[in-house]
Formats: sequence, structure tokens, C-alpha cells
Amino acid sequence: QVQLVESGGGLVQPGGSLRLSCAASGGFFRIDTMGWYRQAPGKSRELVGTISSSGSANFADSVKGRFTISRDNTKNTVALQMNNLEPEDTAVYYCTVRTSTYSPPSLTRQYWGQGTQVTVSS
Repeated sequence: QVQLVESGGGLVQPGGSLRLSCAASGGFFRIDTMGWYRQAPGKSRELVGTISSSGSANFADSVKGRFTISRDNTKNTVALQMNNLEPEDTAVYYCTVRTSTYSPPSLTRQYWGQGTQVTVSS
């Protein structure tokens, strides 16, 4: 089992910045991808951004140019830097990781954090 703990959520004004962090712990052989999804009230959970083990990042069009993502493979952490926040960014943000097992057959599993609230309002 893998546990993910998010931190850094809160209330910010439009145009402000916020940094989310996520730490992974537990049993896994390798973390392949780390990232963030978000879910606003009445909407489906959607991709925010992901980063591969090699550092390749992928973002939703709605946040490109405003958000950046980074990871520390030695600490099993991932961070999301959110700049120029908009009210539409208000949501619960969930950290997620995809892991691979060591023993054949190699299995891929996905885990989710409990979520952290981000509210953008004046």
C-alpha cells in the first residue's frame, strides 16, 4: 500500500500564487509518474499536470503557462507551483502516483491522496 499526503492548500486572491506538495510513502518498487488532478463541485475530476520519472511534464491546457510541476526522486515528493490563480482554479486538488511492481508480471497501480482544498476568491 502507498500513502500520499498533500499540503499547501488554502485561500488565495485571484492573481495570487500557491504551492502544493505531496509526499509518497509505503510499499512500492518504483514510482513511474507523479501528478495532480482536481475536482470542483459538480464537476468531474480532471488532469492538472503530471511528471514522469525522467522529468517530462504534461499539463492541462487550462493551466499551461501558469503552473509548473517538479519532483524529488530521492524524497518521493512532487510539488505543484500555481501562479496567476483564477477563481476557476478553485477545487479539491488530489495528488496521484503510478507505481510498478518488481516481480513479474510487472503491475502498474495508481494511488490517490486525500485531497487538499484550494479556494481562489476575493
